[in-house]
Amino acid sequence: MKRIFSEFKEFIIGGDVLDLAVGVVIGSAFTAIVTQVVEGLITPLVGWFVAAITGTRNLESSLSILDWSPVPGVTFQFGEIVSAVVTFILTGFILFIIVKAANKAKLTQQEEEAAPVAEDYLAEIRDLMRQEQGLPVETDEDSQSEETNEADEKANS
Repeated sequence: MKRIFSEFKEFIIGGDVLDLAVGVVIGSAFTAIVTQVVEGLITPLVGWFVAAITGTRNLESSLSILDWSPVPGVTFQFGEIVSAVVTFILTGFILFIIVKAANKAKLTQQEEEAAPVAEDYLAEIRDLMRQEQGLPVETDEDSQSEETNEADEKANS
């Protein structure tokens, strides 16, 4: 039982849960913004377009042309479905753009981290000078093992 609680604590404290919670909250706020854009801008534009085609003057009821009522009291509101589909497509497209920009920024950051630094150039110069003098050239494994040995010696002291 203690193991389950420790795993749960690790799960809750881990960054993944917090990142997910932040993502859900931001996603909800973002969805509200997109919904308002669709309801306040896109739907009236579609209504205006439909009204222009059908020749009606009432923009509010122009989308109701898409509604179908086979019997009194039963109405299929296709205008609402069109609005929901437009909201979904806009939300998906905007999220796609945001994720694409974030991935590009992450890739750029990784490329910057992978770029050679002054120490890399100095190590190459040192190795070339050793080769010219006929001395053995250090490999990355040699330098890493030396660093590990030095760290072990400091830890043991």
